[in-house]
Amino acid sequence: MKKIFVIVFVFLIGVSFISSLDAQDFKVKKYSIGGDGGTDYLTAEPGTSRVFVSRGTHVMVLDGIKGTVIGDIPNTPRVHGIALAPKSNHGFTTNGGDSTITMFDIKTLEVLKRIKIPTGGLDGIMYDDFSDQIILTNHSRPGTAVAVDPNTGTITGKAELEDNAPEGAASDGKGKLFVNNEGKGTIQVIDAKTMKVLASWPLNPCEGPTGIAYDRAMNRIFAGCSKTSAVIDAATGKIVATIPNGEGVDALGWDPSEKLIYIPAGRDSSVTIVHQDSPDKYSVVAKVTTISGAKTIAVDPVTHTAYLFQPVYGQAPADAAATGGRRPRGPVIGAYFIVIKH
Repeated sequence: MKKIFVIVFVFLIGVSFISSLDAQDFKVKKYSIGGDGGTDYLTAEPGTSRVFVSRGTHVMVLDGIKGTVIGDIPNTPRVHGIALAPKSNHGFTTNGGDSTITMFDIKTLEVLKRIKIPTGGLDGIMYDDFSDQIILTNHSRPGTAVAVDPNTGTITGKAELEDNAPEGAASDGKGKLFVNNEGKGTIQVIDAKTMKVLASWPLNPCEGPTGIAYDRAMNRIFAGCSKTSAVIDAATGKIVATIPNGEGVDALGWDPSEKLIYIPAGRDSSVTIVHQDSPDKYSVVAKVTTISGAKTIAVDPVTHTAYLFQPVYGQAPADAAATGGRRPRGPVIGAYFIVIKH
């Protein structure tokens, strides 16, 4: 009887903690950073408070505690993302402007080499610890996932995807990769060693999936979409839960020990924070305000801190032309680094 009582008591404490979380439990700081260039993805180095931020033609390295610039990686034309491979002490950037990846020393930030990627369309990038590979997701025709040896920068494999706009990728740590296809609204499953496509799963009502994360403890995939994100059983491909969030999502963060999902929405200047109550049950515990356009995010699972970065643009010239179907932007007149601490 005592054992049952203890279990029930601990459970009730957990439920009380979950239900009591709100925006006040998440401290938000905004730092005016400045500097040139737009942005896409950012990456947090676990446990060090260093944050790597794409800035159009260079990568800015920030101190996540002080909100200051502590380093820079130059000459990364139209850079999109940054990935860190700790085993080799090498970091990589995806440079869409000249279809190269930059290899750099993680500790010193020294540029080691630039590697040409023939497929083109470089965008997303991540490190797979299981296969010890850098994985690129490219907006090529067709879309591709390209594997790179982080020790040498050599291309080791390629998978052709069903969509021209693959976005984020995640690893299960056991040999499978999951890639979100924004155009088709699917997740494709890839064998990390052979780079062969194993399956394709529809994500409706999660339309235009971009950000992605994987929960290794519960075997669940989190797919970030505007308005409605999805939780997928990685064993079956079935959607087991949906999550309401804001519009303009382009990334997703996951803190496994806190069981918190962070979903940024650039159009309504917010981050929806969600708690995993069980593998198939999720509760929105807070919605914090950021700034307009902040749609990508990085989470440090060691310090339990989430980071966003967003430039502020001035008025576009009257004769400016749209690029890539997007409205023209004016010059960068400011930039803000946003820190959310739980």
